[in-house]
Amino acid sequence: MKRNRLPLVVTVAVLLFFYLPIIILVANSFNASRFGTGWQGFSLNWYVRLAHEPEIWRAARNSLIIALTATAISLLLGTLAALALHRFAQSRLQRLHFTIVYAPLVMPEILMGISLLMFFIMAGVGLGLFTIFLAHVTFCISFVAMVVLSRLQDFDFSVVEAAQDLGAGWWQTTRRVLLPLLLPGLVAGALIAFTLSIDDFVITFFVTGPGSTTLPIRIYSMIKHGSPPLINALSTILLAITFTAVVLSQRLSRSKNKARA
Repeated sequence: MKRNRLPLVVTVAVLLFFYLPIIILVANSFNASRFGTGWQGFSLNWYVRLAHEPEIWRAARNSLIIALTATAISLLLGTLAALALHRFAQSRLQRLHFTIVYAPLVMPEILMGISLLMFFIMAGVGLGLFTIFLAHVTFCISFVAMVVLSRLQDFDFSVVEAAQDLGAGWWQTTRRVLLPLLLPGLVAGALIAFTLSIDDFVITFFVTGPGSTTLPIRIYSMIKHGSPPLINALSTILLAITFTAVVLSQRLSRSKNKARA
């Protein structure tokens, strides 16, 4: 009896549809050809050229500053939101709280970008790095809260109560018991927030201002006016950073599941 190979063919076709353009982009970043129309040999020239592009490095610095600060604040606020949602899950107020926290996960990015832009204009806030930071915190909080909340679902709070029964204070219990047990979820949430922040384009495009160009915005500008090989090299570096953060987040999630078992 012949096996039906249609599922395998469909799977391979879907994988090629998703990943072949990325593979071509990465390969062309090592292509000596200036226009990428044909393979003219392996070269690291475009990565070397990136070192002599100050505008790209300024954009990279802006992206890194925003990603790190937005991750730190969203990690704090998202963790507190997750603890409140878990502790008071049955109250009517917390159900409303959950809806507010969950909304940015399903809201279209262009709608969020437009609404934030209108809010900043009405509030008289000048567009720049600060508005980008606020916008990134707005959507990163939700992702951190959901990751930490999933960690809290099977969390054994009897350990915390035991520490308090043994005389540990609130701060000592939090520092030595609660935070170490929540650490995999906290790091996973921080990595997701950092990844989303550093490569966000749509929301950043609406709330950016003069002198606050981020790396994705710079790449978009280079597509219209820049060198295609430089775009390939820059995109490959950004892809490597994003991929590394996702892999680390998945490994932390797997270690969390093993500890749970």
